[in-house]
Amino acid sequence: MKYRLIQAAEDSFTHLKDIAQRHPKQFTAGVAALLLGGAGASFAVASLEAQENTPPAAQILIEDVTTLPITATTATTARSNSNALQPQSIRLYRSDTSRSNDTAESLLKRLGVVDPLAAAFLRSDKLVQQTLMGRLGRNVSVEATERHALQKLTVRWSPEDDGMFKRLTVEKTPAGFKSRLETLPMNVSSRLASGTIHSSLFAATDDARMPDSIAVQLADIFAADIDFHRGLRKGDHFSVVYETLEGDGEPLRAGRVLSAEFFSAGKNHQAMWFQEPANSANKTAAPKGAYYTLAGESLRKAFLASPMEFSRVTSGFKMRFHPIFQTWRAHLGTDYAAPIGTPVRSVSDGIVEFSGVQNGFGNVVIVKHRNNNTTLYAHLSRINVRKGQSISQGQNIGAVGQTGWATGPHLHFEFRVNGMHQDPLTVARRNESLPVASWARPAFNQAATQVKMQLAAAAQMLPGSAQ
Repeated sequence: MKYRLIQAAEDSFTHLKDIAQRHPKQFTAGVAALLLGGAGASFAVASLEAQENTPPAAQILIEDVTTLPITATTATTARSNSNALQPQSIRLYRSDTSRSNDTAESLLKRLGVVDPLAAAFLRSDKLVQQTLMGRLGRNVSVEATERHALQKLTVRWSPEDDGMFKRLTVEKTPAGFKSRLETLPMNVSSRLASGTIHSSLFAATDDARMPDSIAVQLADIFAADIDFHRGLRKGDHFSVVYETLEGDGEPLRAGRVLSAEFFSAGKNHQAMWFQEPANSANKTAAPKGAYYTLAGESLRKAFLASPMEFSRVTSGFKMRFHPIFQTWRAHLGTDYAAPIGTPVRSVSDGIVEFSGVQNGFGNVVIVKHRNNNTTLYAHLSRINVRKGQSISQGQNIGAVGQTGWATGPHLHFEFRVNGMHQDPLTVARRNESLPVASWARPAFNQAATQVKMQLAAAAQMLPGSAQ
């Protein structure tokens, strides 16, 4: 106990000695307070400890500052910085599709632009009048100020199926509006879509926001297996992957159907586009692409099921009451109702055996195919082939009309085997197809695996399309 007291005293002395060395004046005042006795001693020591950690008082420094002279450069910089702080102008963007009855004013108004000078330029500019006014379905986009004055108008369209698109630009410049026309390459992207039949294929594809050309391709791909005139039922559904051709990121036209799946009448029909690679062993060029089932069977059969892409069957291969002769007669073909001018195609490869006028058939084309098969196309308004000409499956041979003994515009179509009339739809369904070449099988199987995944993804979508 005694030892601890001595040690504490020694520590206190050492501490006081240290304070005295660092703060001689304050230590003298502290000793004076200690001699006075009482609580003042403890207060003085505490004050010394507190002052030890107190930072020195702040000092005020006053210096003369010489301003720099204002030059043209510094004035310009100041104005630039001031302008940067000003509110920025707003740009408005809008897109629409051109209409055949558009005027300069009606088009700009629909796009949210109110600019008499711009309208006057559109009315007078030669390029605008040649490529935009009176043209249907062209993609038009504008950039306008917050006061709805035109800054830039851009029109895009693809006139030919050659991978290129046209771009018309009308832009405001310090000298007024200027126009220019350019030809540029398109980009290709893929889209997935699905739909359900409620009334017709076209109605379903419209609901799915798919282009009509894709609906036509679907009908063509499955024409030999599905009767799109009479065979569709409510609840049939489809999935499809197709190309979209774009200009500046804007979709301009649909390309080829890459793969498709169609559930109809309880059956699942699948198709994919495939082009066999060149056969190096035989040193042959790469063949043209075609549609195959996912099992590798070609969907291109000897005969198409219909001589038109879309139409309505009004009279089949059966006995009927003839509308002109008013008697019951065997109808030895199939009648398809369609507007005058609707394209008619050959259902198979062949050679034109007859092209001209023939009694009640009016304008008629007869095509001879292999194995003594012939097809006849009657009541045409126009004939596009000549006798002896070689034609391919799907080639346009004429147009629907009302020539000869016809009570209305339609196509009369016949199919004959060895001179005997046959039901065209029955013949088309008897066609056989060829499989993928054995040497191309590995490439086909790899592509088919990817197609299965794409169609599965498309089938999960709600009716519509997505990239």
